Amino acid sequence: MQTVTIQIRIFPAHPSVLVDMGNEYIRTVNELTEQAEASGTFPKLTSKTVHANLPSAVKNQLIRDAKSLFQKSKKNKKRPILKKRVYYVNNQNYAIGDDSLSFPVVMDGKVQRLVVPALLSDRERDMLSNSKHGLLRVVQKSAKWFVQVSIVRPTEQAAGDGIMGVDLGLKVPAVVVTSSGKTRFCGNGRKNKFIRRKYNTHRRKLGKLKKQSAIRKQRDKESRYMKDQNHKISRQIVNMAIQEKVSIIKLEKLADIRKTTRTSRKNAKNLHSWSFYQLQTFITYKAALAGIKVIEVNPAYTSQTCPSCGQRNKAKDRAYQCDCGYTAHRDRVGAINIMHKPVADGNSLSA
Repeated sequence: MQTVTIQIRIFPAHPSVLVDMGNEYIRTVNELTEQAEASGTFPKLTSKTVHANLPSAVKNQLIRDAKSLFQKSKKNKKRPILKKRVYYVNNQNYAIGDDSLSFPVVMDGKVQRLVVPALLSDRERDMLSNSKHGLLRVVQKSAKWFVQVSIVRPTEQAAGDGIMGVDLGLKVPAVVVTSSGKTRFCGNGRKNKFIRRKYNTHRRKLGKLKKQSAIRKQRDKESRYMKDQNHKISRQIVNMAIQEKVSIIKLEKLADIRKTTRTSRKNAKNLHSWSFYQLQTFITYKAALAGIKVIEVNPAYTSQTCPSCGQRNKAKDRAYQCDCGYTAHRDRVGAINIMHKPVADGNSLSA
């Protein structure tokens, strides 16, 4: 089973109601955690004993959230304070149709079921119809409204026993090699770098003009572009894994990637802003839905070790050449070695 989150665009006729509900939700959660912190224990509460202008079903979810936050604060010795407006509804109190969804709110002092138009793709409808629904979360992003629905889907079983190695980088976002001998270069690192540089230049100009709101919008646009690129790259990788009957995908261990990634001074900023973690997350959950296991390996010396004889050599630019006569693209060498590497905990898997 695999848990994923679907984000659906909604078009509320009364957005102010959602603003009020979200503000009331986080205000009450913060109030309950503050009271629990003062008394040293979380009290027994019901929807009747919680004073908030919210539906009873939402109050019950709110109590669970507040209790969970309080328990975490006891471990971390610091009480988290919610600042970003949010509104949660459990799976028994919302309904999703083909082009709308509904959930309870308080309007004009009464609990009512708010029906809002929604934009669902065929893929999202299919995922929702073949899964168990979890929490629904109402959020606002850049003046647009969305609901995020957690679903649990049964995973498929991978058809073959092939292995895939994936090398992540800047100039080439991902290079993929399979045990069947196929290679693929995914993404356009030069274009990504150009887009980042363009947005950074624009933000600097806006900064001089003290236009903070415009700067945030530019940052959001850049983030959406990079997220879209990571979605496309991860989809290419998983589709190739399915086609080549891969059952295991090996990725670089993220704790080491910033140390081992080849970079120069001019690429340093791009390295630390590149969303390696997001790309790996997308690969992992897409692979899981296809029944493909994802494991991490230590990437040390993967771009320097010759896949043929095991000798270490430093590549010149993008070309790798060994004294034994082996030549290849440097990132392809890295992907091959990642494919043959043992997993990060030391348990080896033959490729």
